Amino acid sequence: MSNIPSNLRFAKSHEWVLDNGDGTVTVGISDHAQELLGDVVFVELPEVGRELSKGDDFSLVESVKAASDVYCPVSGEVIEVNEVLDDAPETLNEDPYTQGWIAKLRISNEAEISELLDASGYEAVVADSE
Repeated sequence: MSNIPSNLRFAKSHEWVLDNGDGTVTVGISDHAQELLGDVVFVELPEVGRELSKGDDFSLVESVKAASDVYCPVSGEVIEVNEVLDDAPETLNEDPYTQGWIAKLRISNEAEISELLDASGYEAVVADSE
């Protein structure tokens, strides 16, 4: 069973959001998503300053098996990207929730966070897909 931290919110498309409590969020892909992808070999990071709407594709993760778009689970401006992933994309496999985050956003609509799934809701999505 995938690791699903209770402090995060999740999109059905397998992205997670951490509310940093200061008008910003950290975004990445779930443990389940990285398991499906297999060994990650490249992560295309979004540009700092890019304005994103909920549902926009903002990153690309390539693995030995496939390439997969990463969709923005909330609207906002990219304020930081995880440059560790440029040199060590496998960090996404090793630690998707702390070291393997993809971007930080200044959120433009905080209500979108509450529209995402909590851990138990996401657990049900993962269970239905297995």
